[in-house]
Amino acid sequence: MKITVIGAGAMGGSTVEGMLKSQSLNAGDITVSDPMADLSRFASAGANTTTDNAKAVKGADMVMVFVKPWLVEQVLKGIKAAMDYASQTLIIIAAGVKSTSILDWMDKDGTTPATLLCIPNIAIAQLASMTFLVNVNAPEAQANAVKTLFDSLGKTIVTTENLLGAGTTLASCGIAYAMRYVRASSEGGVELGFKAHDAQEIVMQTMKGAVELLQASGMHPEAAIDLVTTPGGVTIKGLNEMEHAGFTSAVIRGLKAGAK
Repeated sequence: MKITVIGAGAMGGSTVEGMLKSQSLNAGDITVSDPMADLSRFASAGANTTTDNAKAVKGADMVMVFVKPWLVEQVLKGIKAAMDYASQTLIIIAAGVKSTSILDWMDKDGTTPATLLCIPNIAIAQLASMTFLVNVNAPEAQANAVKTLFDSLGKTIVTTENLLGAGTTLASCGIAYAMRYVRASSEGGVELGFKAHDAQEIVMQTMKGAVELLQASGMHPEAAIDLVTTPGGVTIKGLNEMEHAGFTSAVIRGLKAGAK
């Protein structure tokens, strides 16, 4: 399977990094195109690189477009003539760009390419993305091939276009929210007496343990919390103090604000 990635910024670059680490792909089957970015690190890893988007899409099975939303129309119209709609799958990674606009821009005398919308997050570089896929008009086999690819780069949920914004807020923006918790908790650890580096290591390992516990057990978070909240103990006192400061409400309000 040959894959072309157009746009090697933060998200596109992270995706290529993940694909290069994946055991399911060969570096030589990946082509990265970007007229502005430094592509040398991808070339040194064995991927093909170019600054010509139209050239990059030729021969690809999947064409992934990772550009800013306001550049999508320009980029798509630039590769339209070079694409083979009979055999290629188009995957658009650009928040807020509607499928109706994409199909309109790519229309060739009533024909459009098999298209999916996709929102991963930057943890894809570590094969740990939470990715959302929307199948716009792709045949089942092509859609399944795209899902299989992103499953190899983390976890994937197939959803509907109206939920893509919510998914972006929960998982893509959510990476930043989780990192803000790491920062805050690490600073608290320093105040408690740990060196900054040690505090951060403690917090990251604790978060990793919490996630793996929930994944392995299938427990609701509150059930897991009950395991460590002894009556009158320090855990419940800390949790209640956070709630007095609006912890849960602040998280929900932040997510809702990001989804607007």
